[in-house]
Amino acid sequence: MVDAKQFNVHSVPSLKLDCLEVVTAVGRGAKGVVFLARDKLKEEILALKVISRDSIEKSNKGVKGNNGIERNEYRRVRFEQQVLMNFNHRLLPQLRGVLTTDKVVGFAIDYCPGRDLNSLRRKQTEKMFTDDVIRFYAAELVLALEYLHNLGIVYRDLKPENIMIQENGHIMLVDFDLSTKLSPTPPNSVTQKPPDSVKRNRFFPFKRYFNSGIAPYDSSYQALVNSEHIESGFVNKSNSFVGTEEYVAPEVISGKGHDFSVDWWSLGIVLHEMLYATTPFRGSNRKETFYRILTKSPELMGEPTPLRNMIRKLLEKDPKQRITLEGIKGHDYFKGIDWELILLIQRPPHIPAQLVLEEGFSEEGREGIKRIDVELFVQGIFANGGRRNMVKQQDTPNVYKNNTWLKPEILRPREPNPFSIF
Repeated sequence: MVDAKQFNVHSVPSLKLDCLEVVTAVGRGAKGVVFLARDKLKEEILALKVISRDSIEKSNKGVKGNNGIERNEYRRVRFEQQVLMNFNHRLLPQLRGVLTTDKVVGFAIDYCPGRDLNSLRRKQTEKMFTDDVIRFYAAELVLALEYLHNLGIVYRDLKPENIMIQENGHIMLVDFDLSTKLSPTPPNSVTQKPPDSVKRNRFFPFKRYFNSGIAPYDSSYQALVNSEHIESGFVNKSNSFVGTEEYVAPEVISGKGHDFSVDWWSLGIVLHEMLYATTPFRGSNRKETFYRILTKSPELMGEPTPLRNMIRKLLEKDPKQRITLEGIKGHDYFKGIDWELILLIQRPPHIPAQLVLEEGFSEEGREGIKRIDVELFVQGIFANGGRRNMVKQQDTPNVYKNNTWLKPEILRPREPNPFSIF
């Protein structure tokens, strides 16, 4: 058993279960359970992700990476905590506290009342967004990925379920347990927080829908990095097979090594889904989906538009030919955008309803909250290893050969994100 002390992250508060009011379990991921909770000392509402130590120990037994070293699931937990601790960006979560007991480990991040982007899309007429709404969310995703890449972080799990809507209507990326660290991209322009003195009337492309738009809301660290990377010429790459089936890039499936460009591929999938209400390569099963990703071109129905052109460039199968950050920000689809001002927009397409603290934490509700045993709850969920929704086997450099799919490392079927609170 690993000592709980090694999970303490300096400068981040330690959370104690007796100082938290845990309202309810709101979702389950491949590794943990997410609870809606309140820090009683700070009066803050949090999304609390809790992982059973027993399930981690079971996952560690006999599982080795391609370097022969036994994998340590604790490293991934520490990696995600470290990544969250280092963020300083309005579109990324802050690590609000770390939970460690003899039975569980976990952490708390910002609470997002707007659910995820996929839930919002399904509330729209015809379950699709307009080009202008897509432009807003796409621009924010570009900024978030740019920031991550300049930190040397490949996200590797971009999908609508991981794109949450904050209370101010701006997005927030969550769930970094599949992310990894590579050599940072050249620091062309790490987006900083823009000055508050800038005037709003300069948001040219978004002005038309500030007050209309969308249907309203309904009621460790380095050790993991070193074990996962290969060098290919002068390019630092990862050789792991990870992601969510419909969003995974061709180079991940082929096992040739991948870098930051996998996130731009996934952005193309997300934009396609926002425009057409479906992903472009989905098959009847995993094998067919992967075959289509490797061999088929996206069907971009409709007249040629800058958005469809950019999706096609993002879904270029050769990562060396895929559009880059510079090409994306300079594309006609984003013509006229002042990238430094996007985060200052005060009326994004959708402003979620607010959770009323007094109603969410009434005296009557607190009586029920006291009976929740978080440790027992999480241990019960993962009593059998908690791996029903996740494929995890040994690493393998070549996972596609002669139409046969071989040994994926971490491959997720598409499922709701546990951080989607309501």
